[in-house]
Amino acid sequence: MDNCIFCKIATKQISPRMVYEDDDVMAFHDHNPAAPVHFLIIPKQHIDTLAGCSEQHAALLGKMMLLVPRLAEEQGCGYRVDADGKASGGFKTLLNTGPDGRQEVYHLHVHVIGGAHPWKAQLPA
Repeated sequence: MDNCIFCKIATKQISPRMVYEDDDVMAFHDHNPAAPVHFLIIPKQHIDTLAGCSEQHAALLGKMMLLVPRLAEEQGCGYRVDADGKASGGFKTLLNTGPDGRQEVYHLHVHVIGGAHPWKAQLPA
C-alpha cells in the first residue's frame, strides 16, 4: 500500500490534525471539510473497502462505530436529549464503498460530519 495516503497517515509519514489514536485506529480532521466538524476514522490496518470486511473485522468495525458518538461529542457535535425529551445536536456518518459509492481513497474510512448548518451543498465523496 505504498501510495495509500491513509496508510501513510497510519505510519506517521504524513501528520494530519489528530482527533484520536490508539493501537487499532486513528481519527483526524478532514483536509477539505464539508461542515464545521468533519473528521475521519480509519483503521491502521489497510482494508480497501467496507465490502472487503469479514467476520474477522467485526470487533474493529464495532470499535470504529462506537468511537463516532464519543469523538463527535468531543468535537462539539454530540447528540443530546434533554429532560423534556427535546433532541439537539447530532452528526452524520458516511462510509463510501467502491466507485458507485463515490469512494476516492481505497482505505476503509468513516466520515463524521456535524456542526451548525448550513453545510456545503456537496458532501464528501
